Amino acid sequence: MSQNNTPPKTPTMKPPMGRGHGPGGMMSGPVEKPKDFKGSFKKLLAYLKPIQARLIVVFFMAVGATVFSIWSPKIMGKAITSLFNGQMMKMKGIPGAGIDFSYISHILLILGLLYLASALFNFLMQYIMAGVAQKTVYTMRNDVKAKLTRLPLKFYDSHSHGDVLSRVLNDIDLISTTLQQSLTQVITAVVSIIGITIMMLTISPVLTLVTILTLPLSFFGIKTIAKRSQKYFATQQRVLGDLNGHIEEMFTGHREIKVFNREKESVETFEKKNEELYQVGWKAQFMSGIIMPIMTSINSLGYVLISVVGGIFVTKRMIEIGDIQAFIQYSRQFSQPIVQTANIANMIQSTIAASERVFEILEEVEEISETENPITIENPRGEVDLVNVDFRYLPETPLISDLNVSVKAGQSIAIVGPTGAGKTTLVNLLMRFYEIQKGAIKIDGVDIKDMRRGDLRKIFGMVLQDTWLFKGTIRENIAYGKDNATEEEIVNVSKAAHADHFIRTLPNGYDTILNEDASNLSQGQKQLLTIARAFLADPAILILDEATSSVDTRTEIIIQKAMSALMKGRTNFIIAHRLSTIREAHTILVMDQGSIIEQGNHDELIAANGFYADLYNSQFEGMET
Repeated sequence: MSQNNTPPKTPTMKPPMGRGHGPGGMMSGPVEKPKDFKGSFKKLLAYLKPIQARLIVVFFMAVGATVFSIWSPKIMGKAITSLFNGQMMKMKGIPGAGIDFSYISHILLILGLLYLASALFNFLMQYIMAGVAQKTVYTMRNDVKAKLTRLPLKFYDSHSHGDVLSRVLNDIDLISTTLQQSLTQVITAVVSIIGITIMMLTISPVLTLVTILTLPLSFFGIKTIAKRSQKYFATQQRVLGDLNGHIEEMFTGHREIKVFNREKESVETFEKKNEELYQVGWKAQFMSGIIMPIMTSINSLGYVLISVVGGIFVTKRMIEIGDIQAFIQYSRQFSQPIVQTANIANMIQSTIAASERVFEILEEVEEISETENPITIENPRGEVDLVNVDFRYLPETPLISDLNVSVKAGQSIAIVGPTGAGKTTLVNLLMRFYEIQKGAIKIDGVDIKDMRRGDLRKIFGMVLQDTWLFKGTIRENIAYGKDNATEEEIVNVSKAAHADHFIRTLPNGYDTILNEDASNLSQGQKQLLTIARAFLADPAILILDEATSSVDTRTEIIIQKAMSALMKGRTNFIIAHRLSTIREAHTILVMDQGSIIEQGNHDELIAANGFYADLYNSQFEGMET
């Protein structure tokens, strides 16, 4: 339907920017932060509450897997100490001295059991967490889907399709990924930091202090580089968006580009934007890529200090050589969970921001509840009365004021007026896509507020200027107009709509599959299918948006014949753009700024020489010219 008057757009949150991970898992893209972290976090926890028992099991599994993993270097250190001491005593010629392979075998057996237990706990943890994550987002998707069916049309008018899809698909997928990966990583990272610190302290408090002293240097280096890299990544996202927009324009408007010989300018613009993306892209990747080498250098400095100090301690018999080996392993592991925790913190920020966008949908104001005692019109005649109707999209901006219209069954009512006059709004009010603020709209004397929305909309049929057909067979698209439609009914309505002939000329007839946007049919053929679908629905009231603006003259005549046949015996509301097509309408409503300023048939309005006459004459003169 052409949007003659659309509600004002409300600001919508942008979909998540592209996120990347540099070496070592560092977050290399800008992090999107939530507006209300605490509130959104609590709402997300509410989805986890029904499965909190499994989360407790996951927690203990994560702790167990981490503890077994942390314990292993200490045990391995004992084996190395035994090997070293045995070899040293043998070299000194001590009788009976040598390597105690039985002890080492015992140690290796314990190590094997530890690694096996850690792997088993990890497997069980991931298995349970996968179920937790999928169950949570499954419930969330169901809630969002149910919510979307209860939202009024104004929600869809004020949110782009891309924004809604991003919230329903991308944001919920991000929540799923975070629950399955980051939640367990948080537990293991925290337990690792605490456990490794304790194990290092049991070996040597002095060496632990040496390790901790290198951390500020690592944090300073990471923070400095990450700050600059985020700036480059933010610029990269902006330039990438510009480039994508230009490429889309080039492909969608390639005919116009060729017609006006603008290929050279188009290519030059592409090359300029591509060069800009290259420059900022390599800077972003370079800054992200040097984080790990710098961390490695700083950590290597720590290993050198540990080795020197530890070597001195070994020579003074203050520590065993196996403990040095274990300590070096712990020091190598120590920085990983710290970096991982910082990384996860960024991920959680983005996830809470994503969940916030999902909860914004779940908290949208729904349609007014259905009446408890609905009235059903069994055999609708099609009489329509609008009594003192007031409507506004925004409280402070009146659109329709004190509107009164009375339509008898079987009459054809044309609605005309300039863009923004309120033509489409009036149709939306009839079908209760929007709620009026004052007055009443009645069908056969029944206030539409006393009817179920589903029952009300069954009375209406629509043929719009913008055709809507889904991917599937022609038969399925026509049958969409009625539940359990028979083959005979489908063929009969196709004949009535003058569509049967062209359908049978297609390779597979009624079984022809329409592709995306039904682009394998012409605009006229698609329009005939929508008319056949409306025929099948057999509504008492028909809403028509002039549907011949994009077809040739011959097809226009066929469509007009089909629409004339469809209109017979029904009440018709016709949104008219070309005034020459509505001369036979019983009543013409001339709208401007939400009000009906003139009303009558064609001859009466021409004789009045008012707004309608000016519109009609301007179109007629334009056609003559």
